[in-house]
Amino acid sequence: MGRWVSDAPGRLRAAALELFSECGYEGTTVADVAARAGLSERTFFRHFADKREVLFDGSRALEREIVAAIATAGPGPSLGVALGGIAAGARVLEVAVGHERARRRARLVASSDELREREQMKMAELSDAVTRALAARGCASGEAGIAAGVAVVTFQAAFAAWTGGDGEAGLAEELSRAVGALATLAAGVRPREES
Repeated sequence: MGRWVSDAPGRLRAAALELFSECGYEGTTVADVAARAGLSERTFFRHFADKREVLFDGSRALEREIVAAIATAGPGPSLGVALGGIAAGARVLEVAVGHERARRRARLVASSDELREREQMKMAELSDAVTRALAARGCASGEAGIAAGVAVVTFQAAFAAWTGGDGEAGLAEELSRAVGALATLAAGVRPREES
């Protein structure tokens, strides 16, 4: 029977972040990450599908947190409910990841076409999950999709500001600023009347 390894996923995430920062994402192999963590490649693949996922494994937990917050939210407009769900997820993310790790990860993602593509895919999946959660509350599908898309883009703007900043402002504060900017932008929009 194999020996139980304490916090293997955490050790692999830390090793990957170090190696990707030192050698670049493309210059690091799964074997390198496993060796740095003091684990086997087999252990790596027990926890992560591929080397990209070591940077994105928290996305499902974030999605679950957001969807649960939407499902339990009180009555309100779909965009407000979606943004409330995003805020709940952001609070958990900020505590779980921390500013410095999020900042390092953001730099790595920005440095690789492959990682940027994966990030866009994860954000699209999050938007789809938020759309489904809003639809389950009775929101019309078109409205749910718009609200979800706007909420996720607002989160992305806040996350970019947080990881690009000095950490003085937390993710929740950056999200509040992004929501304020969204409200200002939306206040100036008037539907076009058809001729």
